[in-house]
Amino acid sequence: MKQNLKRRAVLAGAGAALATPALLSRVNAAEVTLRLHSMLPAPAPMNSQFFVPWADEIREASNGAIDVQLFPSMQLGGKPPQLPDQVRQGICDISWTLPVYTPDRFPIAETLALPFMVTNAEKTSVVMHTLMDEFGQDDYAGIKTLAFHTHDGGKLHTRNGLIQTADDLRGLKLRAPNQATGKMLELLGAETVFFPVTEMVVGLSSGVIDGCCLPYEIVPAFKLQELTGFTSAPAPASRGLYANTFAMLMNQAAYEGMSDDLRGVIDAHSGAALSQRIGRQFDEFETRGKAAVEAQGNTIGEIAAEEIAAWREIAEPVHAEWIEKLNGFDHDGAAVLARANELLDAG
Repeated sequence: MKQNLKRRAVLAGAGAALATPALLSRVNAAEVTLRLHSMLPAPAPMNSQFFVPWADEIREASNGAIDVQLFPSMQLGGKPPQLPDQVRQGICDISWTLPVYTPDRFPIAETLALPFMVTNAEKTSVVMHTLMDEFGQDDYAGIKTLAFHTHDGGKLHTRNGLIQTADDLRGLKLRAPNQATGKMLELLGAETVFFPVTEMVVGLSSGVIDGCCLPYEIVPAFKLQELTGFTSAPAPASRGLYANTFAMLMNQAAYEGMSDDLRGVIDAHSGAALSQRIGRQFDEFETRGKAAVEAQGNTIGEIAAEEIAAWREIAEPVHAEWIEKLNGFDHDGAAVLARANELLDAG
């Protein structure tokens, strides 16, 4: 018992030694409350397994001075495409957003959402952060950016039958995850619709769509394994079909209104390291999501590498169109795409 008490005292002393004098004076005194707005339901892995622990880390690092409160399922009102404006306007202090929900507004941040621009979530998240540092500084002018990341490559989840060739897509009505991937699926013969992932259950259960293109990680949160019976994934070592990109944003005034030491806590828990961490965590979510599909007894099939190579050729006009779009935003579109591919292909 005495040894345990002594050990606790040593640990407490070590923690105190790491804290700045300013933070030590704030023990258990919540001075700042930050409202974090999320589109996903509370049980979703991004909320329960990332945001909740991250908020706890912020609270601990600030000795209780910063309290991050999570509001899942759009509890502060509005719809997912409004999240960037909500954080800019101060309706919330932090938000987690998908650039593709506001097409063409954040062009560099959207770039890695093109077809076949993903390896795995961790590496692609690092690539995205680098790309934003090098080309995307104007995308979020006036907003404090905390992290950028992607999920793992999407899979095709369908109600009836595996997708293994382009012929299998013909005539199917699929929910596309973004406009660029939707164009690619249409070139392959599918009919596509686009709406936020939060409306996925209604679309599948009502028969409005025959399937969707999503990573495994989101499947359990919406019980999509119960609404689809088949999953088709690219062969290993192929680029993924797509990955949506994400931005974790903070209201600039909320950040600047904090004291230097509290801003330091936010800085220490954001940036490139956080982007990589979220990506790595999404790779873990992917493994768990696949397990849920397998446990349901659904059929999982593989799209051969040769077929994926053919699909990449078919998708080339989508990339060419994006280059022209970036040019219209005063970027060198070809240079942006070339740099993204260079980073993705690097060992």
